Amino acid sequence: MNKLYRETIGEGDRHLVLLHGWGLNAEVWRYTAERLAPHFCLHLLDLPGYGRSENFGAMTLAEMAEIVLDGAPEKASWMGWSLGGLVASQIALTAPQRVEKLITVASSPCFAAQENWPGIRPEVLHGFQHQLSEDFQRTVERFLALQTLGSDSARQDARLLKSVVLGQPVPSVDVLNGGLEILREVDLRQPMTELSVPFLRIYGALDGLVPRKIVPLLDTLLPDSRSEIIEKAAHAPFISHPERFCEIVERFLIAD
Repeated sequence: MNKLYRETIGEGDRHLVLLHGWGLNAEVWRYTAERLAPHFCLHLLDLPGYGRSENFGAMTLAEMAEIVLDGAPEKASWMGWSLGGLVASQIALTAPQRVEKLITVASSPCFAAQENWPGIRPEVLHGFQHQLSEDFQRTVERFLALQTLGSDSARQDARLLKSVVLGQPVPSVDVLNGGLEILREVDLRQPMTELSVPFLRIYGALDGLVPRKIVPLLDTLLPDSRSEIIEKAAHAPFISHPERFCEIVERFLIAD
């Protein structure tokens, strides 16, 4: 049986599961986890097929969410970045009894741009899928560079993300293509209107993948949720602005 990699650090009875984004692994949360560990019991998971959760193939969002939920505490808050935000959202929709609170970071219920909906242009995602088969490393590096573009610490942040990718087993092209397919096809906008758990959305003001224009649209669509925009941050606000990011997370999770 394939096994999901999970590491638990921190203290206390407040459990928080952290899910990373496309192409990466749980190590991307390392510095965030060090800051949050005094306040929470943290569970860092490598998504199926990524990092140390090897021997999983490409899968749908629902399949990924089911496997991740099987490897998680019985009851916890969930924080997902980018693709991980979609996985955490799917879990909150299908198993709300297992979710205390939900936080999505630089994520969207619908990543692909559509009419009257800002997002990643479909041709960009198609381009990534085509390039993966020709030059895996260069394609992933390009994607990482896009995630930090615009922030004051863009070069430093891109180097950190690259070291996270190269420091652990690399996902297969099939798994990466499957992740891009999820980003291209999934639309949770309508299902999320039925969400029953406390929900916080965190964004980077300079994010080129999840544009800040979606924030007011989701504020209207999901009026019971809260949104926070971190100025001068791009697609990885927890890396470029760790103190501000952790302050927002702690305030939301500790509040009754």
